[in-house]
Amino acid sequence: MAGTAALSKILNVRELEKKNAEKDYRVSMDAFEHAATQLYNVLKKKESAEYAYETYLSEATSIDVIKEQVSYIEVLSKQIIKLQRDVQFARNAMEIKQDQLAEAHIEVKKFETIIEHRIEEHQEQVKREENMMMDEISMQQYLSYKNR
Repeated sequence: MAGTAALSKILNVRELEKKNAEKDYRVSMDAFEHAATQLYNVLKKKESAEYAYETYLSEATSIDVIKEQVSYIEVLSKQIIKLQRDVQFARNAMEIKQDQLAEAHIEVKKFETIIEHRIEEHQEQVKREENMMMDEISMQQYLSYKNR
């Protein structure tokens, strides 16, 4: 069973790595959600600004208000481009962390399986030895009974 003790220590290390990977994944997922929420909010602002712009065009509005609305829409468009890059970066980071988490999970499962197989093999060996001892005891009892 010494082999399973060493494997158990390795399993503990792998489980710690898995917990760290889970934590990193949650952090990256939160970062992605934050970036996506920011993008959504700016897209909503742009949509409202475009609606207001369309309204200003259909009504009698001063040129200065229309110019101001156009520049506001341009600023929002630039923010959207930046936020889209941020969201894509956060998505890529999240996917990398997800892959690392999956790999850590696989490693833990490997060691759990190896330990289970070693324990089963040990139990089978003990059972074989017990059966051999029982056969030996039975044989000796038979011989002692026969020699009486």
